[in-house]
Amino acid sequence: MTVSDSGKNGASEGAVGLTGRPLRELPEPAPLDRHGPATIIAMANQKGGVGKTTSTINLGACLAEAGRKVLLVDLDPQGALTAGIGVHYDDVDLTIYDVMIDNNITVHQAIHHTGVPGLDVVPANIDLSAAEIQLVNEVGREQVLARALRPVMKEYDFIILDCQPSLGLLTVNALACAHGVLIPMECEYFSLRGLALLTDTVEKVADRLNFDLEILGILVTMFDRRTSHAREVMSRVVEVFDDKVFDTVITRTVRFPETSVAGEPITTWAPSSQGAEQYRNLAREVIARTANR
Repeated sequence: MTVSDSGKNGASEGAVGLTGRPLRELPEPAPLDRHGPATIIAMANQKGGVGKTTSTINLGACLAEAGRKVLLVDLDPQGALTAGIGVHYDDVDLTIYDVMIDNNITVHQAIHHTGVPGLDVVPANIDLSAAEIQLVNEVGREQVLARALRPVMKEYDFIILDCQPSLGLLTVNALACAHGVLIPMECEYFSLRGLALLTDTVEKVADRLNFDLEILGILVTMFDRRTSHAREVMSRVVEVFDDKVFDTVITRTVRFPETSVAGEPITTWAPSSQGAEQYRNLAREVIARTANR
């Protein structure tokens, strides 16, 4: 048996991925003859620094590359997604904060087109930090984001919500309108501990607010196979979550910090790199997992 680093998903029969499981064959995504309704994915983990924003940008770009129309929504007041996709601070007039707080502003007014065909973004800035306080006394406060996104549901195939590293009201809003949660996690002990808290929150939201919510998958990021600790944590995650763990594993590379500075996804910055191919594989898995929704 051979061990595949993560190149093309169509590995030889019996090839084993970095998760330690045999790689599943995935076909190239079929072209679409129409767009929508959107599958909403919440990119969530209350632990910071696990690759949420990087994964949101690059998964979105790879889905767009596969012919899907994609809307990214920045739900972090730090605005890392907004900057990371190349939207300059001075170009932002309306943000997701305005759309959620002001009923007279529609999500269409806040959408920015990116340099990637088929990939749009709704930006955020520090104003969003006030949203949780302002929404506390709202009727149906957990459903505000769902209301805001409703007008564009038929225009996109995927809407990806880049959540802030907390389990506050903004993240609950994301979970309340999402069809699936994609959890990026670094292969280290504290990330593993945090998964239990996050999955508990997902279960509560699914039980009380969003009966359709489920964990779409767990994505291992920043993986370094040279360390026994990373391999041990990987083994434990696969043991506990089994098929919920994506076959695709994102390995450490200097390319990702470079793309953040450049303000573009890795598919345009370094299209033939291992990182770009890994996110293309992830896009194939996401399309396959959401095909029958």
